[in-house]
Amino acid sequence: MPDTLLARIPRHQLDPRWQIAWETLNGLTGSATFVEVFAQAPEVLDFVLEKFYARLFFGGSVAQRYKQLARLKLSLLHGCQTCNRQNVPGALAAGFTREQLDALIAAEDAPFTAAERAVIAYAAEVSLTNMEGRLSPALYSQLREHFSDGEILELGTVMAVICGMAKLSFVLDVVDREDYCPFTAPAAPAV
Repeated sequence: MPDTLLARIPRHQLDPRWQIAWETLNGLTGSATFVEVFAQAPEVLDFVLEKFYARLFFGGSVAQRYKQLARLKLSLLHGCQTCNRQNVPGALAAGFTREQLDALIAAEDAPFTAAERAVIAYAAEVSLTNMEGRLSPALYSQLREHFSDGEILELGTVMAVICGMAKLSFVLDVVDREDYCPFTAPAAPAV
């Protein structure tokens, strides 16, 4: 379980609309620390859950399938265990097969369409673990075969917010990390 220094608001004290988010996150990941902590700043939690996820991630013009794929690729690269626990079911619900998810975990792209391979490559460029990431002419050409410039921007913005929230979640210690996570928690100072 995450060991954040920030105070948590227990489920029974949350605004009813955040109780649903608590139940969903806890059901998928076994921990609702993110909601419990971010509920202290209702406008921030509203931004994340309503404005970002409800309107842009689950809305927008880019098909949900591509956003789910990008989100899972990022959480796998970042080593966010909490994220992976919710992103795998999201990708399966978007129509990806277990074989495809296993291939994504193994960094293989054979079972994916050309559009999906372009999204995977784009996510790898945007990820926090790629300090040299950029949209090369070759990647842009791959993306443009399937997406408009506006859709490339939407997909990139979705990934940028996800990356920023992942980094903040690691800093605040509100998510569990995979063993391979490059963003390791610092050792506790000696007393």
